Amino acid sequence: MPVVDAHCDTLTVLAQQNRSLGRLSAQGHLDLPRLRKGGVDVQFFAIFVGPDNLTDPVDYTNELINLFQKEIKFNHDLIEHVTCYADIENAMQKNKIAAVLTIEGGEALNGRVKQLDLYYRLGVRGLTLTWNGRNELADGVGMGAAATGLTQLGRQVVQRMAQLGMIIDVSHLAEPGFWDVLAEVKIPVAATHSNCRQLCDHPRNLTDRQIKAIADRGGVIGVTYVPQFIDSRQPSLHKLLDHIDHLYKVGGISSIGLGSDFDGIVTTAAGLHDAGVAVPNLVRGLSARGYHTGDIEKILGNNWLRLFKEVCG
Repeated sequence: MPVVDAHCDTLTVLAQQNRSLGRLSAQGHLDLPRLRKGGVDVQFFAIFVGPDNLTDPVDYTNELINLFQKEIKFNHDLIEHVTCYADIENAMQKNKIAAVLTIEGGEALNGRVKQLDLYYRLGVRGLTLTWNGRNELADGVGMGAAATGLTQLGRQVVQRMAQLGMIIDVSHLAEPGFWDVLAEVKIPVAATHSNCRQLCDHPRNLTDRQIKAIADRGGVIGVTYVPQFIDSRQPSLHKLLDHIDHLYKVGGISSIGLGSDFDGIVTTAAGLHDAGVAVPNLVRGLSARGYHTGDIEKILGNNWLRLFKEVCG
């Protein structure tokens, strides 16, 4: 069964930790040997453009795109950069990991819609509109009650993303902006790494109303392994399975995917400590809870593959 992880921050930490994708490391959470061990077939690699990268966010983003391309070239026997569904099929047929390139943070556009087209031509297929603060597109969840919706530029960006065939990621986006996105475009949207606020009252998690809206549009929510988004006191694999159960109840089986956020977190929950063990442990947990094979296949990857095919072609 195909396995898709819709979010990791590995590109952001490779250089500073002196790591390479192709080399098994004791640092961090994800590399090609651990993806292989964990059975991951498709990995979304996010370029995180945060507050520390604002001096020249375009240069920084291009630097990490170059790093991604070098890693793909160096490890070409194990991994391929994919930009459409046919590419994913071809990579899996060759027993290679399919790598989807995305950007986390609209700061990477530096205020220009045209920059989106340039990134698209370089193979970027998704954009997380904000991180936790405010940028030129919208407000993130960290703005709290002061948060407003999409700016005019933000509206232009999501419209252009729909035209190009890019995944619009609403994780980190404050709720006013979330509803603006759904009003602006008709394509399915993604929350690549978010959990359920009903079970864990954290602003990064989604309300039931948001979950249902994403599901009704045909979108997908990637349950994330971030401990503080699983449970504020005792995060665990069992508690993450509770989030999957809740998504199933509110949004249905076709709304659920995986979005680890590996290498974007410091601590991990037991049973979810790296890419080599997380998915096998989740499969065992889902089976123990009575999920049938077809449902497990949807959660592990088929829902993300459907959305990717529909949005990116």
